[in-house]
Amino acid sequence: MYIEIKGVQFVNKGAELMLHAVLQQLALLQPEARIVLQTNSSSPYVARAKLGAYQKAGLRFFGIEFNAYSHWLPKKIRNWLINQYGIVTEADIDLVLDASGFAYGDQWPENNSLYLADELERFQRKGKTYVFLPQAFGPFSRPLEQKRLKESLGYAALVCARDESSFAYMQQLMGQSDRLCQLPDFTNLVQPAQLESELAANTLIIIPNHQMLSARNPDPLWPQHYLSVLRRFIDIAEQNAMHIVVLNHEGVKDLELCQQLIQGKSEKIKLISEPDPLKVKALIGQSRAVICSRFHGCVSALSQGIPCIGTSWSHKYEALFADYQSTQLLIRPDLTEQQLNDVFMLMLNKDKTLLQQESAKFKALSELLWSKVSQLL
Repeated sequence: MYIEIKGVQFVNKGAELMLHAVLQQLALLQPEARIVLQTNSSSPYVARAKLGAYQKAGLRFFGIEFNAYSHWLPKKIRNWLINQYGIVTEADIDLVLDASGFAYGDQWPENNSLYLADELERFQRKGKTYVFLPQAFGPFSRPLEQKRLKESLGYAALVCARDESSFAYMQQLMGQSDRLCQLPDFTNLVQPAQLESELAANTLIIIPNHQMLSARNPDPLWPQHYLSVLRRFIDIAEQNAMHIVVLNHEGVKDLELCQQLIQGKSEKIKLISEPDPLKVKALIGQSRAVICSRFHGCVSALSQGIPCIGTSWSHKYEALFADYQSTQLLIRPDLTEQQLNDVFMLMLNKDKTLLQQESAKFKALSELLWSKVSQLL
């Protein structure tokens, strides 16, 4: 069985964490499965090869889709591509596990959804299985996108929305469907790696996100205040004698933001760019508290019982913090210095037992997710 894990990569640590979450579960449910990954600039050959993954032949050029033609290739040629070069075409994919996280909706190019609709229809014709693992969706306001998704989403075997808003957006497109469900982010089950050395006691981790400054952020105040808010938190942490780590959770753009943040304080603050997402989760689990603008950084904190202040550029953050009864820790960009100090102390005094109880509940729901996937396997 060839299983494509779609939407993952090796630069964004959240996306790579989802990849490892899927791999850990497939090792239990379908250990003989052959894993297939798409090629792109954030998913280099060496990283894929370390996992023993086959390469998906992405036959799309200049915006024109050619994957349908792979079904016309003789089986003998397709087998030759697989055996000689490790290249798998769409024709040989048995199951897609879509772990895109957040890729379909108004904040993303419309073609994301249009290509998806075409793929779902091809899979329906060929009797193949497509599963959307829990992720954020929508909103969908573009007429053509709405039309194509309404026509095609019913062909998916399972559509898992990660939050109430995403579920509502998908329900508008799919109607009442037993294939649509709401389940939480599934990286909460991922086992972190063992670290050679531990963080210092009383460590605060800060995880920036360049999307907070981008046009995708619907709140125009955040680009004006983002860095000053994070710097204020650094000052408060220093006043409370905390060790401070700035953690790069994704690539060059986030790294540049990390460097801006610690400018002038590089001797006091430790900057970490850890390539292994399992070690990133372990680092977060060793901290006393986290200030985070990356969704999966927030999940890694809250699901391990670590208090977390969050910033938001998408409805997925509001839903996550509500799930963990931490809405007071999801901040606005216009807070005063006193309000920032108050929310910081609220974080430090957060009841970890409550977070751990919520985490246990959501881990049980993630087990339910894989039970549903197992039935489809």
